[in-house]
Amino acid sequence: MSSPTGLSEEGLAAVRHLRELREINTVILRLPDSPDADLFPELEGNLTHDELVQALPSDEPRLVVHVLSFASPEGTRRNELLLIFWMPPAAGELEEAYAAGFSTLKEQLADVHVHLTARRADQLAYRRLVALAG
Repeated sequence: MSSPTGLSEEGLAAVRHLRELREINTVILRLPDSPDADLFPELEGNLTHDELVQALPSDEPRLVVHVLSFASPEGTRRNELLLIFWMPPAAGELEEAYAAGFSTLKEQLADVHVHLTARRADQLAYRRLVALAG
């Protein structure tokens, strides 16, 4: 599979929806089975942390844009946008294609400061994500 050229129109709309309307907090993107295709949204939703982790397949990569909500040490409510590259070990042959998509997303979401590659669910533990975002 060759590298994706970017986000599909649907993918761009999903990310724009997440950022502007705030009705959803998570967009999970995947590559279609056809070569040279762009990332498209597999899921758009308002997911809890546990639902996010459960939504990720154990044997396929995904790219995730997620708004993490948490309280700061001072007690104020914070929301930080995360960009997650989900790359479980069983999906190694797809890493190059998804890495290209991850780079594209980082360019398009230049104001997102937390970029994370996770290969296991424990790397997405809520407290770990809060520490990265805080």
